Amino acid sequence: MQNCHHQLILREHWSLVIIVVLLPLLLTAAIPILPTFDDWTTLVSPDPDDDVFFKKERFLFYGYHWRPFDAIFGYILGRNPQLLFPMLNHVCVVVGHIASAFLLYFLMLKLQFGTLSRNVAVVFFLLSPGMLATVLAVDGLNQTYANLWALASALAYLSLRGRKKYVFWLVFVAIGTLCKENALMWAMITPILAFGFEKIEVKTLKKDLLIGLILMTLYAALILVLPSNIEIHPEYVPESSKTLQGVFKFLLTTWVAVDFVALLHEPGRNLLIAVSTFLLSLPLLCFIFVRNIGKFKEKRLLVLVFSLLIAVAPHVFTTFSMMHTYAALALAAMIIAAVADHSSNLKLFKIAFFLYLVAAIFVDTHLWWESYKSGQVGKEMAKSVAKNDLSQPKNVYVITIQDDYPRLSSFCVIPSDAFGWGRAVQHETNYAWPKTINDTLIPREQHYMETAHSLAKEKLASGEAESVWIVDRKNVDILTSK
Repeated sequence: MQNCHHQLILREHWSLVIIVVLLPLLLTAAIPILPTFDDWTTLVSPDPDDDVFFKKERFLFYGYHWRPFDAIFGYILGRNPQLLFPMLNHVCVVVGHIASAFLLYFLMLKLQFGTLSRNVAVVFFLLSPGMLATVLAVDGLNQTYANLWALASALAYLSLRGRKKYVFWLVFVAIGTLCKENALMWAMITPILAFGFEKIEVKTLKKDLLIGLILMTLYAALILVLPSNIEIHPEYVPESSKTLQGVFKFLLTTWVAVDFVALLHEPGRNLLIAVSTFLLSLPLLCFIFVRNIGKFKEKRLLVLVFSLLIAVAPHVFTTFSMMHTYAALALAAMIIAAVADHSSNLKLFKIAFFLYLVAAIFVDTHLWWESYKSGQVGKEMAKSVAKNDLSQPKNVYVITIQDDYPRLSSFCVIPSDAFGWGRAVQHETNYAWPKTINDTLIPREQHYMETAHSLAKEKLASGEAESVWIVDRKNVDILTSK
């Protein structure tokens, strides 16, 4: 009897078993990936010399974002960076992704999805290449936990009653928003989802949308009232051409398990692999958006599509990268599930999803390998500098020669980005030196090296730097005043 009970659990909840089995594998894969590019400079990067816990520039809206969760995490890392960074980042991101998969499963259980569709959606969310730029990134912490708290808020809204329902829903949305701003969209998404799945009436929908809008207004007011220094980076200025590109990137990274390195990265371009992964993804795409296009007239699918658009809107209208796919990935998984529910041809759906998974696992593995290699390039450059700069300078000026080598997101970064403008050396020396790094970029034009050396001599002569590192692709020239 007990054996039959276990078999029933496995048949009903097999995606949860997959989650548990994959956790050690995901941790083993993610932990060796080293920081590159933005990983070195975001709030989740350690600052061991800063013993002041609260600084308004870290905890309030200074620059482009208000992300106290990142600030707290970065402070913790700074207490022991050599041990914790980036290992703790990766552990927390992977655990957050796994926890989000569990929350998605139970959210779909509340919304009464079928057994097969519920399990398939969780596996899609867990392994879709759309999660890679977040889950493999050292600074993917904010996006992961914004999503986790958003899903937790929706589950609380659907599970609780009375005052508790509103308290936990709004508190969880607020916590998620302080991880990353896009979680605030769930102040609208959750009641819309509940209405689409007939969990609330129109009257409750209107009232709860008003409550959600009040929360959004309060967030905006706090930014204006509290000390802030709001800067609008050119990247975040809406433009019609950029929005169209964002929509295209969103569609491509969400629904297709295509190998982007093989498709877009010139040094690693392999059209055979790119086309093969696309063709393996195509049956699932056709099953959802061609064979079952009529289902999108149903209330719950219309609501899911509308919710997905709300979730991704902040990124599409400002700037969209592969990391931002994660903001709507759970909703995309639910759309697949809603189409599969009550489908007239489940055998075809299973075959299509299996082919998609083959492509997804291949792409996941390939892009993980490229991320690992990129980080190793930065580490080798840092080891070389740490070994050869015998002066062990406290103040360094880094001159980077503009690199025309192709890059692709956080997977295939150029050497100077992996080197982190010298930050990789700090990590290599356990943040003993250098203490201060200033940097500049020189165009790769005629006589660029003469220009770089002239600037280096000027910085050394003025005492602005004890050492100057000239970064030319993987090569780093060291000039010192001694």
